[in-house]
Amino acid sequence: MPAFFLFTKTRLGHTDWFLIVFDRPDIGDQAVLVCLDFGDPDHQENVAECIELVRSADVSVSGVVQGKRQRPDAALFAGKGKVEEVAEMVRATSANVVIFNHQLSPAQERNLERALQCRVIDRTSLILDIFAQRARSHEGKLQVELAQLSHIATRLVRGWTHLERQKGGIGLRGPGESQLETDRRLLGHRVKALKERLAQVQKQRKTQRRGRQRTGIASVSIVGYTNAGKSTLFNSLTKARIYAADQLFATLDTTSRKLFLNPQASIILSDTVGFIRDLPHTLVAAFRATLEETIQADLLLHVVDSANPMRDVQIDEVNKVLAEIGADGVPQLIVWNKTDLRGLPAEVEHDETGAVAAVRVSALTGEGLELLREALAERVQPFDNEHEEQNEHVAE
Repeated sequence: MPAFFLFTKTRLGHTDWFLIVFDRPDIGDQAVLVCLDFGDPDHQENVAECIELVRSADVSVSGVVQGKRQRPDAALFAGKGKVEEVAEMVRATSANVVIFNHQLSPAQERNLERALQCRVIDRTSLILDIFAQRARSHEGKLQVELAQLSHIATRLVRGWTHLERQKGGIGLRGPGESQLETDRRLLGHRVKALKERLAQVQKQRKTQRRGRQRTGIASVSIVGYTNAGKSTLFNSLTKARIYAADQLFATLDTTSRKLFLNPQASIILSDTVGFIRDLPHTLVAAFRATLEETIQADLLLHVVDSANPMRDVQIDEVNKVLAEIGADGVPQLIVWNKTDLRGLPAEVEHDETGAVAAVRVSALTGEGLELLREALAERVQPFDNEHEEQNEHVAE
């Protein structure tokens, strides 16, 4: 079955609708996963994370194919023998999609679909699909669509059979323009329109931030690996009711609330989208407007799932994304969440200078939240003084 993408272009008040048909098999609901080990010491943990990603996309896992390789195969990524093993599992389980826990090139996807006779997607496409399902706000949907189209644009050359044909177009193409050139042009129109609309969103967010900064209240953004408990912590602190669930990427849209720490101190607390290993660059770029809340924050509340055996790796992955968006210079306060699962008491940790460096809490039970409030009040006090000095300077 082909997939349909609908584009619009408005000129002089008239809207033109364009339909691009991609001749690709439907994505299914029964998947075989391919997770190859290229010498990663955390391979089994990555396999478990891939299974959770697939389930988050509402797809059932029919089987997992693993194996060790020194390097990917140029044509099939997994090599002929391993692809035959995958094909046997697809036939045995009646799976209708194969998901690679790796990034595939367009040519590799095409070759694998021909060999396996079913839909093949990689880790990037899987994450984009989950984001598309989770997006609720208008802004979130725009950002996800931009990321998807940016990803599709890299797969136009050999991704679909209809692109190899020359077609005569009425009112759509210039003389001799191929279907591939037409699709590129229409994609370009849509991407440009999305970027313009997101630029307006970015301007609106900037105006809102300026308004908050004039109040002299410190801004704190919650960051962390997906499913670390960020939204649960946000709800527990602010009494908000944003969606929180034990699944990857449960929350995509940024939410901000004013939080009173004590009678003398308050902050603007923002909940943000979670990060993950190998987060697609197209997604990071598309969510630039949302992630600017993190870049412009006075302090980052870095929430870590303390019960996860990969917590140190997850901290590193979050810091990589923060560096990519230019937020690596923002001060951090580590929050070791889910301490109830480890049987650890709530506690404040200090660095060598005596300053608060981390707090152990359970966002679900509420244990340690008062300690966190006190730690936040201590950490944001210098920022409050700085904002007051800036406001006095502006007034003068």
